[in-house]
Amino acid sequence: MILQALRQLALAENLVEDPDFEYKPVSWRINLATDGTLVDIEDVRRDRNEGTGRKPKLEGRATVVPRQAIRTRNDAACFLVDKAEYVFGIDPTGKRAVDKLLARAALFRQQIAACHEATRDEAIGAVLSFLGTVAEDPDTVTAKFDISQTLPNDLFAFRVGLDSPLVHLGPAVKEYWKGQRKQVSAEQSGLQCLISGEPVAEVGLFPLIKRVPGGTSSGVALVSFNAKAFESYGLKGNDNAPISRTAAEEAATALNRLLDPAYPDPQNPGTALARRSVRLSADTIVCFWTTAADGSSRDFLDSLPDLLEGENEESVAPVYRSVWRGEEVELNDPAAFYALTLSGTQGRVVVRDWFETALAEAAANLTHHFRDLAVVRHARPKKGSEPPPTVPLRWLMQSLVAEGQSERVPASLEAAFVRAAFTHSPYPFQILQRALVRARVESGRSEWADLARRDARAALLKAVLNRRRRDPQIAARYSEVYRAMNPNNNSPGYNLGMLMAVLERLQLAALGDVNSSIVDRYFSAASATPRTVFVRLLRSSQHHARKAADSDQQYERAAAWRCRRLIDYLCEQFDVDVKRYPPKATGFPPHLDLEQQGLFVLGYHQMRYWL
Repeated sequence: MILQALRQLALAENLVEDPDFEYKPVSWRINLATDGTLVDIEDVRRDRNEGTGRKPKLEGRATVVPRQAIRTRNDAACFLVDKAEYVFGIDPTGKRAVDKLLARAALFRQQIAACHEATRDEAIGAVLSFLGTVAEDPDTVTAKFDISQTLPNDLFAFRVGLDSPLVHLGPAVKEYWKGQRKQVSAEQSGLQCLISGEPVAEVGLFPLIKRVPGGTSSGVALVSFNAKAFESYGLKGNDNAPISRTAAEEAATALNRLLDPAYPDPQNPGTALARRSVRLSADTIVCFWTTAADGSSRDFLDSLPDLLEGENEESVAPVYRSVWRGEEVELNDPAAFYALTLSGTQGRVVVRDWFETALAEAAANLTHHFRDLAVVRHARPKKGSEPPPTVPLRWLMQSLVAEGQSERVPASLEAAFVRAAFTHSPYPFQILQRALVRARVESGRSEWADLARRDARAALLKAVLNRRRRDPQIAARYSEVYRAMNPNNNSPGYNLGMLMAVLERLQLAALGDVNSSIVDRYFSAASATPRTVFVRLLRSSQHHARKAADSDQQYERAAAWRCRRLIDYLCEQFDVDVKRYPPKATGFPPHLDLEQQGLFVLGYHQMRYWL
């Protein structure tokens, strides 16, 4: 079903108008005179970070080239467009053996010679003459071009004459290449294509998929059988998953389009198709698409990446900013919505998750997702920008690991979280566990990044707990958590968290900033075993209250008075008399389960914001 949906996308967006050609990033253009003399080697790369203020990142310009075969362990030259090792017989890194380079350059020349013999094309003749000169004297290239400024995988293409198209796009050359690509009408193997249902004469290698996080730069395989353990029924290799060459190229092209943030539009050269993927972490990405959508639905899909990861309101079209606030958009499109979560490892693609739903239903579920995440936030917006009403997806995932290192987030957890967002299913309970661990460790930190991760954890805890309690069997365990502080919430964990925030504020009024506050020292224990901790904290609070009452600052005296009243109110919820010394703490619960610990963190977070 995944491959069929990808093929439908390729057909819907006309991504494979000519199955014998594909888009590849060409970095250098070799300009030749009509007699094969080298004019220059032109840099056609573009800066991917242009206009962003970030460090330049050069990459090849997307260009239509003859479809390239998959290289295995054996040498194989690509037709007319290839890297320096095959075109010149030169390795930019200087690590490849000379005899290996000579053999690769010979393979490249052989293809050009065969084309020239068949077509007698003048441009091909010029390229062949140039390659012969380079084979005799490599200084022909190195004298005019610094090969060290290229990368090993940079692609080179040829142009003969100033106003001519690239050589491989000439009519005679294109016709020759199509003839080379025609499948031989061999005797049928008895296999049937899993995508199209057509008979398959020969099953080849599935095209490589580029830009998969965690995968190699040359691409990774989505369909591969490289060990007998993966085979069955006496079939060998990819015969276990028979896919025709055309269907495989269509599906692979569609997936490469989804993974590329700026895939060239086949219908409008020079422009890019809208982005259809969101990076979840260092090694995981989610792709989403639909094959039939009207104008408004397509606009919604175009805004989806910015809705999920936008860090300011200007990044999203005004009509869809209401989704962040939990307001549904009107989409009546019955088209299917697909989402595919991928990782790359050990030379192949790992499919983490795959689901299909209706586009209108996915949009409605995403609205509920943002509504569940809404919570007050401590991190102030960066200067000159307005924060989005909800926490960006990247921050949510980074808040679950130490120091926000996204490569440590389990890919299975990310995939399950995305599924919950689009299908309105319960969020993974593992999020609650991980968020509590990080909340205890980072409770006393106050840098901007720490506050941003704290906001993200609070949003996750609120979303997980509120969605869990919609199960009738769980609803009676605790009260629903609102966006901001709710004094009528009767959950023990929530009230204890509020009490912790009030005690912290009272200490600040009495002592000012201290090296180690009560939150630094007791937050972890108080959230798990409150009875053993709060009796000590209430005893200290009486000293803090008297000291703050004697402060020279009227504001601090008022803050202390207000904190004492709040402490009295919150302790009454547990039948604890704070006027007694030492306070009797038997009304506090001896321990809190994970759900109540999550409410403790939320109560502390929201009360601290209110204070």
